[in-house]
Amino acid sequence: MHDVVIVGAGPVGLFLACELGLAGGSVLVLEREPEGASPWKVDPLGMRGLSGVSAGAFDRRGMLPALLSASGVPNRPDTDGPPRSVGHFAGMMLDPADIDPTALPFRLPGPAAEGLMTTLDAVESVLSERALELGVEIRRGVAVSAVEQDGEGVRVRAGEHEHAARWAVGCDGGRSTVRGLTGFDFAGTGPQFTGYVVLAAIADPGKLRPGFNLTPTGMYLRTPDERYIGMLDCDGGAFDRSRPPTREHLQAVLRRVSGTDVTLDRVHLVSTFTDRAMQVTTYRRGRVLLAGDAAHIHSPLGAQGLNLGIGDALNLGWKLAATLRGDAPEGLLDTYTRERRPLGASVLDWTRAQAAAMRPDPHGQAVQGLVRDLIGTRDGTTYVYEKTSGSSTRLDLGDDDPLVGRSAPDFRLADGTRLGELMRAGQGVVLDFGAGRLRDTAARWDRIRYAAGPARDGLGRRAVLIRPDGVVAWAGDPDPETFARAADRWFGPPIDDQEQT
Repeated sequence: MHDVVIVGAGPVGLFLACELGLAGGSVLVLEREPEGASPWKVDPLGMRGLSGVSAGAFDRRGMLPALLSASGVPNRPDTDGPPRSVGHFAGMMLDPADIDPTALPFRLPGPAAEGLMTTLDAVESVLSERALELGVEIRRGVAVSAVEQDGEGVRVRAGEHEHAARWAVGCDGGRSTVRGLTGFDFAGTGPQFTGYVVLAAIADPGKLRPGFNLTPTGMYLRTPDERYIGMLDCDGGAFDRSRPPTREHLQAVLRRVSGTDVTLDRVHLVSTFTDRAMQVTTYRRGRVLLAGDAAHIHSPLGAQGLNLGIGDALNLGWKLAATLRGDAPEGLLDTYTRERRPLGASVLDWTRAQAAAMRPDPHGQAVQGLVRDLIGTRDGTTYVYEKTSGSSTRLDLGDDDPLVGRSAPDFRLADGTRLGELMRAGQGVVLDFGAGRLRDTAARWDRIRYAAGPARDGLGRRAVLIRPDGVVAWAGDPDPETFARAADRWFGPPIDDQEQT
């Protein structure tokens, strides 16, 4: 019997597998597709943006150099200046010069602070290699057909074999088999448009303006690679998966949304999507959990899906690992839904707002005008960047300190030691910037790493406790009693209390 069966070997399933493997769990990953390689995962169709929070997760597990190399991105020096790339809202580009870096909450320089552009292929190759190093078993070309559970465990049938595990996690995408087989409620809103991603030979690409182009009839995107076209057609989602998109249909849509007579010569690859926005009402049913697109789907506007899914895997990984070991405090696994579902709902609303602004009617045009006015201001652009970069994300952990609940900045001690380096083993970390007052108390928890010394910038705090997922769990004066309460809440009773029990 395995500890955990993960269904889906995409970035979310693989990251979760790495987290559980790092904690010593026995993990089996089942993937329907026989091969990991796909033209949809490489440049240009597989390009994705990792936020600073997601890139920081790779850094904290020691995988950032490998990811930078696989992505063709040079190692970059630490930076605390303004962001170099800030994206868009509903196709309306933001100007990096309009970002106010002083308004970004708790920003410190670090190798992952800027995030990075990468490909799905690069992400999956790095995670697959790491998972195998950690003893994770990955089986490809097996489709899951049944999931059954009881109070003791889960049985997952894939192909001709049934696999028993203590827990199962569905990371199998927007049309999740696990979600359907186990009865999760999936609710939300229907689509307003059909989106197209097309790789084609274009006879006259000069007729299309570069970048995002909102028009009175929809939107189109022309990338520097002139073969790659994105389109949004406000047809209520009628065409999505209704029939194969022919060259003639794609050309007609492109001409309509661009207002040109552009000609498609040949179509090599095409995929469709919608702005349907749905989410499960709970991320856990018994011994089955969901993460990534299996738990929430939305349009790709704003490139939020990959980052949201990696956040799910980070949040779930250490909590499920503690549950497997038997040292999780009561109710820890229940905080997965409580913490991640509101963030998922926020992203769904963010994509809905963008879809509303792109509607080719007087209502959408009015919203567009309002948004253009707002992002033409420094405050407006900074606000949108905070939302899309994840820098404003904060979990409600019941603490008034505004740092608590956020992804920890890359604190650095005076001797050069970085927080990212201290988190390689997937443990919690307490940083004591004072005179070592927490040393003896922290030693009572074997799942918390202690580091002391002056900070180059402690952001006004004298001590900080960081959970294994990189979230600040407590901050304040280095008082052993208040620290012990926070440690007990997230890591369970100390070693001596467990031994007495």
